[in-house]
Amino acid sequence: MKLFRSLFVATRLWFALIAYILLFVAAYAFPILFPLVQVAFVVFVILIGIDAWLLFRPTARTPIFARREVPDRLSNGDENPITIYLENQYTFPVHLEIIDEIPFQFQRRDVLFHAHLKPRETRAIRYELRPTRRGEYSFGAVNVFALSPLGLLKRRYQFEQGKLVAVYPSYLQMRQYELLAATNRLNEVGVKRIRRIGHSMEFEQVRPYATGDDVRTINWKATSRRSDSQGTALMINAYQDERSQPVYCLIDKGRVMQSPFEGLTLLDYAINASLVLSNIALMKQDRAGILTFSNHVGQLLPADRRTGHMLRILELLYRQKTRFLETDYESLYASVRANIRQRSLLLLFTNFETISAMHRQLPYLRRLAKDHLLLVIFFENTELRTLLDQPAADTEQIYLKTIGEKFTFEKKQIVKELGQYGIQTILTAPQNLTANTVNKYLELKSRGMI
Repeated sequence: MKLFRSLFVATRLWFALIAYILLFVAAYAFPILFPLVQVAFVVFVILIGIDAWLLFRPTARTPIFARREVPDRLSNGDENPITIYLENQYTFPVHLEIIDEIPFQFQRRDVLFHAHLKPRETRAIRYELRPTRRGEYSFGAVNVFALSPLGLLKRRYQFEQGKLVAVYPSYLQMRQYELLAATNRLNEVGVKRIRRIGHSMEFEQVRPYATGDDVRTINWKATSRRSDSQGTALMINAYQDERSQPVYCLIDKGRVMQSPFEGLTLLDYAINASLVLSNIALMKQDRAGILTFSNHVGQLLPADRRTGHMLRILELLYRQKTRFLETDYESLYASVRANIRQRSLLLLFTNFETISAMHRQLPYLRRLAKDHLLLVIFFENTELRTLLDQPAADTEQIYLKTIGEKFTFEKKQIVKELGQYGIQTILTAPQNLTANTVNKYLELKSRGMI
């Protein structure tokens, strides 16, 4: 039974059978052809037997070997490399058809590859998968169908019988930003170089003046006291970069974050950006924390920068689940007031489609901005932008463009009105979210606002 389960008929055999049927029909009309067709059919049956023997003859080693190499975890929203290694132990060249049973979440039916391997030859087949949901993904078997040079039958081999892989927030994007930050090349992903304005530093000590020091930092009182006791010597205030500032990402998991863009929800874009920003903040010696909320407050990870804190952030973001209910900003404000006592930078990832929706939450936003530096990050409607860029061909499209202009204008009004209350804002397209958020964080830090 095991042998028959692994035996399949190749396309060439079906075509050959059709040809022989036509020949037998022709022999019925021309009896002189019948003996030749019979001989040809016997030869054909013998070839099938030889093909079966070539494929199924006993050997000390498995004639075909395959192995799928998958990362221990996949990165959400990124192209993740998958590699299938093949090895031919037959003594003759074979043609292989490889079908990889990928998780059903991808909804792909085209993961079929062809390879021609000589005896003892090895080969690697590489392809990419882009998950759009966090969670566990189950890979099935790697099915390899081997055909001999005759190509009449196939023998199926199965390898890697099932593997469970977790899809985490975009750690590949996080590593990319980390590498570019370490090599001072963040501008390659849209992060601008921020000119430091003034002294965005904290006081360290008073020390004697040295050549090259900024004369604006001269401490005249300390200079006067030292001149009275030890002679004339200029004293200056020494500063060090501000460090260990609390930076919290507040992630809205409510209904407004359910909208999709290129397969990912706005919530997943916010989670990916939070992961990158938290890593950048830790590299800048700040403390990073996470707070999630929806119809009630979810999980809170206090701001910290100890060893292993980035892994805790990654695990927390990976496990976020939501039913996309209506957001309760009152609960958010109560939780921030109770748990975040030190003045912090709060990056609120949410979405406002209309100015009236923003007005309903404005009292809570103003209270948050009173105690902390609040940065509200919400999204452009890219479908509206596509609609507005197209010329109107009829009256219906004119109406649609007018309505689209109204919604786009309201987004700009939201930015303007929040700015009147001292609330920082970012209005961004989902694909630019990470770069724009990192830019704003570096700008606020350079200006000494946190």
